[in-house]
Amino acid sequence: MEKEKKKVNIFIQGPVTPAKVAEMIANHEHKTHIGAHDVFMGQVRADEVNGKKVKAIEYSAYEDMANEVYTQIKEAVFSKYELACMHVVHSVGTVKAGELSLVVFVSSAHRKACMDACREVVERLKKELPVWGKEIFEDETAQWKKNT
Repeated sequence: MEKEKKKVNIFIQGPVTPAKVAEMIANHEHKTHIGAHDVFMGQVRADEVNGKKVKAIEYSAYEDMANEVYTQIKEAVFSKYELACMHVVHSVGTVKAGELSLVVFVSSAHRKACMDACREVVERLKKELPVWGKEIFEDETAQWKKNT
């Protein structure tokens, strides 16, 4: 009988709170084989687009597919680097300017693998994950965000 994989869900409704980031860090205090953590925190910017200021981004995702893509990315990165663990949290729903919408937390025995892996994960998530952001402007108009 084939071992069933644990279902992964990287999504939370609304912003990723500073308390959630602190909890992620605190959960690793007892893992004394880890010597390095690298954390990427993506924050919504109050960009000006065509003379209008962004007040929030409304994120939507094809969650089942995105969780599968994340699992594939995680497996590939784990096979490439010597990592202890990796955690990703991505927002769906509305996230205001200044709030966090993405956290990537990578741990390893050594900093180089940790930092290289974190960068790769962030770049791959931005490129491969079926997640879309609609910029909401202060005048309540909106447009789909273009990732660059």
